[in-house]
Amino acid sequence: MRIVAPISRVAEIAPLAQAGASEFYCGLLPPEWLGRFHALNANRRPSGNLTRYEDLAAAVEQAHAHGAALSLVLNAQHYSAAQAEAAVQIAQRFAELGGDALIVSDLGLVQLLAARFPALRVHVSSVATCRNAAAARLCRELGARRLILPRDVTLAEAAAIAAAVPDIEVEAFVLNDGCIFEEGACHTIHLPGQLGGPICLDRYQYRYRRRDGGEPSPRLAARLQENDEAYERWLWYRFSCGFSTTPEGLPFGPCGLCAIPALRRGKVAAIKIAGREAPSARKLASVTMVKAVLERVRGGADDAAVRRFATQLRPSEAHCATGFMCYYPEVLRAEAG
Repeated sequence: MRIVAPISRVAEIAPLAQAGASEFYCGLLPPEWLGRFHALNANRRPSGNLTRYEDLAAAVEQAHAHGAALSLVLNAQHYSAAQAEAAVQIAQRFAELGGDALIVSDLGLVQLLAARFPALRVHVSSVATCRNAAAARLCRELGARRLILPRDVTLAEAAAIAAAVPDIEVEAFVLNDGCIFEEGACHTIHLPGQLGGPICLDRYQYRYRRRDGGEPSPRLAARLQENDEAYERWLWYRFSCGFSTTPEGLPFGPCGLCAIPALRRGKVAAIKIAGREAPSARKLASVTMVKAVLERVRGGADDAAVRRFATQLRPSEAHCATGFMCYYPEVLRAEAG
């Protein structure tokens, strides 16, 4: 089972590899893309990208020097014909630099890139929302070598896909950056905070009225307020607990550490740490935590011992008990039952 970590700077590769990451992924937003399309949609992230091919070349070299692979993200849901052509040109440059894999969401582009660049592996992005064995088979027929599952696929579903389609690798999320909707159906980009932030993190103030136009009763108004506060609390968890950390820098937020034993038993090939835009310290802390848990799984610790260790890492027992922070809440429900 490989640990997949994000980078946005070449200097992040060495410490993350030393901490335990064996694969990296990055985005590239070259000046010519901006100059030609006046858009930030090369890979759905306006920030957290490399901006020069020289840096991409250095990233490939650094990753390989540490025995790791580097994937390039081209995962917008849709590209215009001109943008698709430009994406192919980016892929070609990446192939010439000795890159390892492309992360792609548009299935037409998956087929095109797999055929055009056989030396590059193509990984189907979670943005493609492929969530069952039939979708995995289609991706494999199109030339993909790996399927990155959407965030809300269950452990049982992930294992079923891996068992039914063994000739395509399965990758699942394990830490950071939740999505409150289905990211594959989201047609916005993740704007930085100073530009308003993600659209799903709005702070719209609701005013409730009855269908006849009257005001809600005090009792109903109180229940509505309680519901809104509960939603805000859940939203806070999905957005990485306000992107908070322990004093040591260990991040809180969406987490599947307790599920690593089940993911490994289910033949999931790789576990993904999200957060290309995150600070380097957060990425390093994330890899460190995932590696620590994975080492215990490889050492034969049982599920209960792994869960105790994982929840005490930060510690995060209080957060974990809500179930709101779990990528795979069925682990929590199984233990409670």
